[in-house]
Amino acid sequence: MNYSLPFFAVAAAGCLFVNAAEPARPGKKEVRGAPIQKLAPAATNAVPAAPDAKAPAPGAVQKDGDFLIVGFDRLAGFNYDVPDDAPVGTNKTVKVEPPKEQIPTTVKAFDKQRVALKGFMLPLKVEGGLITELLIMRDQSMCCYGTVPKINEWVSVKMTGKGVKPIMDQAVTLYGKLHVGEIRENGYLVGIYQMDGEKVAGPLDL
Repeated sequence: MNYSLPFFAVAAAGCLFVNAAEPARPGKKEVRGAPIQKLAPAATNAVPAAPDAKAPAPGAVQKDGDFLIVGFDRLAGFNYDVPDDAPVGTNKTVKVEPPKEQIPTTVKAFDKQRVALKGFMLPLKVEGGLITELLIMRDQSMCCYGTVPKINEWVSVKMTGKGVKPIMDQAVTLYGKLHVGEIRENGYLVGIYQMDGEKVAGPLDL
């Protein structure tokens, strides 16, 4: 590790080096004694930086009847960089690069599978007192406190039946067929997960 010494310390060290190399002159008093020992580093309260701890990988997939139990530890367990989409409806020619595959194969394996997903409900469309469209989200603060979630921390859900009763501020389990892949509207990326919702059970602890 390189350390940068202050300018005055470097200058002082240089002076000592010159004086030590200079031969003794007549009439100059000889200096005796042991050389000054190097000072020990000053004590500090800083805690040594620990190596980055990686979250443990999810274990084997469990089942709830005919449904695979999937959690956001899997769906949100990777980084997804949202691309800068080009605006639609302009006369300018825009070169569009093919999208880079960012969804791991272990997550894409859940595409078109019937899953049970635990999360928090955010209603989007209500008909006759029942929710027909909603988001199922990883964290309660994303629903109620304005925290912006990452694109892999929510699933867009459309219920296949009449809808479900709203269950707010409590964890629920949503059952349905999951679709994994980029979802685009008017050329813009709006999500990567969709679900055909069948039923809701809860509240349950995450």
